[in-house]
This record gives sequence, C-alpha cells and structure tokens, in this order.
Amino acid sequence: MTGGLRSSRWFVGDDEVAVLHRVAARNAGIDPAPDGARPVIGIANSASDLNPCNLPLSALAADVAGGIRAAGGVAMEFPVMSLGEDLMKPSAMLYRNLVAMEVEEYLRSYPLDGVVLLANCDKSVPSAIMGATSADLPALVLTAGPRPVPHWNGRRVGTGTDLWRAWESHRSGAMSDADWAAFEACLACGLGACNTMGTASSMAIVTELLGLMLPGTAAIPASDPARAAAAFATGERIVAMVRDDTRPSQLLTAAAFANAVRGLHAIGGSTNVVLHLLAIAGRAGVPLRLDDVGRLGAGVPVVADVEPSGALLMQEFHAAGAVPALVAELAEHFDLGVVAGSGRTWADESADAAVAGPAIRPADRPLAQDGAFAVVRGSLAPGGGLLKTSAASPRLFRHRGPAVVFHSYEEMRQRIDDPALEVTAQSVLVLAGAGPVAVPGMPEWGHMPVPARLAAQGVEDIVRITDGRISGTAFGTCIVHVAPEAGVGGPLALVRDGDPIALDVAGGTLELEIGAEALAERRAAWRVPEREHTRGWPALYQAHVTQADEGCDFDFLQAPAREAPRMIEPVIGRS
Repeated sequence: MTGGLRSSRWFVGDDEVAVLHRVAARNAGIDPAPDGARPVIGIANSASDLNPCNLPLSALAADVAGGIRAAGGVAMEFPVMSLGEDLMKPSAMLYRNLVAMEVEEYLRSYPLDGVVLLANCDKSVPSAIMGATSADLPALVLTAGPRPVPHWNGRRVGTGTDLWRAWESHRSGAMSDADWAAFEACLACGLGACNTMGTASSMAIVTELLGLMLPGTAAIPASDPARAAAAFATGERIVAMVRDDTRPSQLLTAAAFANAVRGLHAIGGSTNVVLHLLAIAGRAGVPLRLDDVGRLGAGVPVVADVEPSGALLMQEFHAAGAVPALVAELAEHFDLGVVAGSGRTWADESADAAVAGPAIRPADRPLAQDGAFAVVRGSLAPGGGLLKTSAASPRLFRHRGPAVVFHSYEEMRQRIDDPALEVTAQSVLVLAGAGPVAVPGMPEWGHMPVPARLAAQGVEDIVRITDGRISGTAFGTCIVHVAPEAGVGGPLALVRDGDPIALDVAGGTLELEIGAEALAERRAAWRVPEREHTRGWPALYQAHVTQADEGCDFDFLQAPAREAPRMIEPVIGRS
C-alpha cells in the first residue's frame, strides 16, 4: 500500500464532504474507519435469477464479506449485470464489453481499494477481469463452480456436451421422442456452470493460472462446502493484496499469459477463452496475438480427460488435484516463477501437488500432443481462424470439398435438414454473417448440425467454417472466429455454393480455391449489409468492436502496449 488507502480520499477529514461520504456509508449499514486505516473492498456480485450459473454467488458473497472483515477490511457489495449464455439472445458475448465498462466505472468512481469479482458463467468472468484490469485496483475472482452431475439411463451426463450428442441422436432418429423428453428432464440438475470443460470451467482455470484466483479454487463444485471456505479465504487475501498494493498490472505479465495459454491447451479448453485472453491482454497492454496461441501449444500434452475432449467431468478434475496438480504434472511447460493468486509462486504452489485421479492423465499418456488448438490462415481467413483439434476428427485435418453456404443462422436452420440440400460427407458447411459486427455479438452458431440426411447415414462429423463461435461444450471439426468476418466484407462473405475449400491443419492453411480474379470480381460487387440497429448499445457495439483476432473488445478500450512490445518467452521449469 503506497500513499495511503484510496478510500481515504472519500472518508477521511472533518469537512462537510467527508461527513457526507461517511453518512452515506453508515446509512447503508457500513461504518468506514474515519482514520482511513481499514481497506474498503468491493464485492461485485453478478448473481441473478436470470442466470442459474451465477445464482450460487449470492450465498458466497456473505462468506467473502466475512473474510474481508476478519482481515480488517470493510466489505461493500454491489450488483453487476449478469451474463448468462443460456437465456441471453443473440448472445451474452454482445454484452461482455458492456459489463467490462460497468465494472471499470464502478471501481473508478466509488471509494474502493480493491475488489472481489463474483462471476461464473461464460462471459461474466472475462468481462469482470477486463474491467478490473483497466481500473487496475487489487482484484481477485471467485467463481461458483460447476453444477451437480445428472444421470440418465444409468450414466453420468455432461451438461452441454451430452446435449449436443443427444440432439444429433434425436435428429437422426436413433433417440425416440420419449427418450428426448426424459433426457431434458434429467438436465435440470441444479445450480452452477456446465460440468464439462466448457467456457466457464476453462475460463476459471485460466484465471487461476493468471494469478487472479486463489490456487486450487477454480474447479471446486458448486455444491461442495469447500466453495464457501474458498470465498472466505478470498476475502482475507484481497485485504492483504490491498495492503501490499498488488495490482493486475503486476500480475498480468507476458509470462502469466503464456502460462494461461499453455494451460488452456493442456485442458483442451474452450475456443471462446482464446477471444477472452486476447481481450484481457489488450487491456493489460501485453501483446498477445492469435499466432502466439498456436505457437505456445507446441509440445504441450492435452492431459485433462474431461468432456468434450475427454470422457470425464469437472468433478473428477477437481478430485484429481485441479490446477496445482496440472501444473505439477506439466511443470516443464510452465514458468513456475509466475506469481499465483496466493502471492506465492507456482513453484511453491505446485511443489507438494500431485495428480490424484484419472481426469488428469500422465504427461506421457495424453489425449493429444502439441496442444488442443490450431490456427489457420489463407485466402478464406486472412486474419486467422481457430480449430479445437482435441475435439475434432483427425481424418478431416487435411480436407478439400465443395462449399454449402448459409448466409444467416435462420437460413441454416431452415435448410440444414432439407432433403433437397445438395450435401455429401465431403462438403464443407459455411455459415457467414455470424461475426461480432454482423449479428451483432458473435453468437455460438458455428456448431452447425450434421445435415439430417447424412446423420441418418452414420456421418458423425463434417468440416464446418464460420465467423461466429461455438460453445465450449461443443465438438467436431469446426473452424471458428474466421477474420475478417463476412459482415465487414471478409472473404467468407464471397463464398458461393460449390466453391472448393481446402483445409490443411498441419500446414496452417484455409484456402478458397477460386482464383484471385474471381475473388476480386465478387469483392467489387459486395455491398455492406444494411444494419438493423441504429441506436443504443448494439449500434455502439457495431461501430467499435474489433475483429476476433483482437478479442472483440472495443477499439477505444484497448490499452497502449507496455514496453518491450513483443510476446516474450517465459523461463520454463523449476530451475
């Protein structure tokens, strides 16, 4: 803590302004120290009945407050917009930057010395981190954890991933209407995030690796009493961080981001997290690029045996030792000198950790080698596209086929099961117009179903390409986040049915093979689509959102790069 507490500017003094501030706090039942000796900690609570993933945070807020008070701080809770991917349309991603601005402005304008960010669902965690990074006050994240495990027909069900599998089965006729209804009933299993390695769990793990969460807390199940203990400890720790003046700008280093990216590869995490890491790095002024995401996965084994890349669920990942055990198992791939949320290095945090269950495989027996993601570029994706290789079909990694193009989500839903659709297993499905500007908000529309006629023939996967996103719980050979998007005139807007498309994952290429002259003619004829939104947040979003390769943040919110403007290689290993 340097130069006294920030909150002292509000509460210390005997003039009428200081009195007004103290009275305002006391009217809310909070008594700030008149001498400015007690840190004031905000609790940013995104719990909402509209978002069952985040609803457990209401109870955890009291535990956080207890930890803050036990450590000598003052707790002040405030509400934050709740971003729930399940119910928000067209996508919670449309509002990620809005909540980031909300959090930043709360921290800027109120008498807070630090903050605990209560979040859980997909976009609520990165939005909170983005805002706190820009405000640069001491901050820690506490999530609510994964929801309980439902059972159906005697087996455990991974929420999200098994929904997609069951839907494919139902569409192909293999699952009856009665079984489909029974499956729906079993999914209502309780509060918390998806219990697979979807975006929520992936983002929590990455947050822990970045040093913004207490070690070992990312994967605690929502129903586990240890979650309340973690909340109390988080409250205690944030007070210490304020006294030590430990800020995001000190924790979010290039080495911390490299650890986070390698960890994301190791867990076979969500493609959405790549967008969020790029955006957070942009706020921190760390020059992380899409190509860095591909490069940093080289040689990293995918060891988390959790759906959709693996077979188990987040409860087993937690039981296996979670993030500290993951770091211990893959120590040679991490910079262990990076500081964790506890204030200790990852060398200290992983020294006594060990894998204690099958959800974290030995490094020499991984699900896959060389990471979980591939970045592809070419005439169809000049700014890049992303494939989650750990949940895709290797037989399709080198593929050439004719395009079947959908220019909107509605068109795709209308035509995908049309018996007259000219499609074969060799075809490449293209969904254009699903990017950040076009919709707006870049929804999770890219996991296009295998056309019903092919599914009935036993086809389980097909190459799919989109400028939109897919759920972290989804699987298949889906190239997502293609940039620039169709909505701003990217090559994806120019593809026509029957155009040959060539994918080469090993070579890192994605090509539209129609020739430069034909492509130029189509581009000359292209016109900017008329935009439906002319006012409010969607209009602001469309005017200022960056493309996927920059994380879809707003151009006016990105920080200037720090000194040494390049992604540095961290020191690897314990020595």
